[in-house]
Amino acid sequence: METDFSRKKTGSADASASSGLYAHIYEVVRMIPRGRVATYGQIAAYVGHCSPRQVGYAMAALTDADVPWQRVINSQGRISLPENSRGAIQQRDLLENEGIVFGRTGQVDLKRFGWDGPE
Repeated sequence: METDFSRKKTGSADASASSGLYAHIYEVVRMIPRGRVATYGQIAAYVGHCSPRQVGYAMAALTDADVPWQRVINSQGRISLPENSRGAIQQRDLLENEGIVFGRTGQVDLKRFGWDGPE
């Protein structure tokens, strides 16, 4: 599955140095259940020694179709991709197909749909 994430810059971090970190990020993102979302900051906190921006870089570098990238949104409960871009439309469609509801302003209610994290 090609997304707009695949065309974003991955930052200045060396890809080989970040591959272990990215693998850990992807491992955590795979834990987010269908019908739930998590924020970049939340994933960073679970991974540890990582920033929300690094989580974003990992999502941008994603090539593995079994990582549910669409379930990672920003701390305001919004999709971070440019509004009405192909990737943002795809992410919203995927989330709505999982039962996630967006408010009038395009926000997801994190209290209702937020993931509580790994057990």
